[in-house]
Amino acid sequence: MGDKKPERVGALKEGRYVVIDNEPCKIEKIQTSAPGKHGSAKSRIDARGVFDNKRRSIVKPVDAKIDVPIIDKKSGMITAIIGDTLQLMDMETYETFELPVPEEVEGEIREGVNVEYWETMGRIKIVRVKE
Repeated sequence: MGDKKPERVGALKEGRYVVIDNEPCKIEKIQTSAPGKHGSAKSRIDARGVFDNKRRSIVKPVDAKIDVPIIDKKSGMITAIIGDTLQLMDMETYETFELPVPEEVEGEIREGVNVEYWETMGRIKIVRVKE
């Protein structure tokens, strides 16, 4: 599974996702410069990593292609918590994964709770706890 597809830089919007340095990132800001006498317009994309929360920037011509991640949004259930590791079961396939307890939802995570998680580029992140 490739987990990413090419997209024209000029078609990107703030709040969407892009791959920078092989990391899926959420676009925070896009600035487009006017074309010069002999060049094309360029876009500066400022984004934040989905998994590592690091800021990243890239400058590309608006007609260039850039990869955007394909994010699968799924439902799962926390089946076990062992120390700082949790076991997550997909609600459709019943496949289980082990991953570290994410800081963002640490206080809300407990066994038996349902969560929304994202899977992209071979990695998994719990984004929210469903009540």
